Amino acid sequence: MFNAKKVKDDCVRWIQDWFEENGPGCNAVLGVSGGKDSSICAALCVEALGVDRVIGVTMPNGIQPDIDDSFQLINHLGIRSYNVNIGESYNALMAEVEDKLGHPASDQTRINMAPRLRMTALYAISQSNNGRVVNTCNLSEDWVGYSTRYGDAAGDFSPLGGLTVQEVLAIGRELGLPENLVYKTPSDGLCGKTDEDNLGFTYAVLDRYIRTGICEDPATKALIDRKHQMNLFKLKPIPHFSPEL
Repeated sequence: MFNAKKVKDDCVRWIQDWFEENGPGCNAVLGVSGGKDSSICAALCVEALGVDRVIGVTMPNGIQPDIDDSFQLINHLGIRSYNVNIGESYNALMAEVEDKLGHPASDQTRINMAPRLRMTALYAISQSNNGRVVNTCNLSEDWVGYSTRYGDAAGDFSPLGGLTVQEVLAIGRELGLPENLVYKTPSDGLCGKTDEDNLGFTYAVLDRYIRTGICEDPATKALIDRKHQMNLFKLKPIPHFSPEL
């Protein structure tokens, strides 16, 4: 049985220990999307470090229809925040890339450029505020590579990297966060589809498979296994050649 309070308390201590080793007195800086992962990461950091050492950054790409959810979380926790609109940078860079390509960029290029620009903005804010960047990905997303390398998959420390979606939800309830943020339908905010639409299976099915190895549907199991194997490289350090000297 998953003990949300114990795991929450353990994670808070882990964050404290990490900062003692990797940045005593530094601030935690994270992108606030208004979804469960960034909301829960922010709340964990507030409990671990105090409200004055957590900075939220909203990063709409032009207009973000659900940005009020991000501001709701910021106001609920009372943290400092910045709003950095990446829209003009995104449009300018995409135009330059397509001009040099001589043809339209691929759909994946269009989808992944925004999170990579957001991570650039996060590190800019962080380095100007004595900060450390929070990776807000969870284990379920990482397991099947549902993240953008050097985008939302980047960061300096990862509070939720060992927790499935169902476990993250339980911690969100334990933290007393607004239910509309904890239970917000997960979406990448990029292509107009939900996470589960993109993945082809539900997080509940994926989480059960991760924790128990059980997945009744052979086709779903094969799809999860394929995604996991194809995306393992995202979780590993960059390989380097080691010469024999």
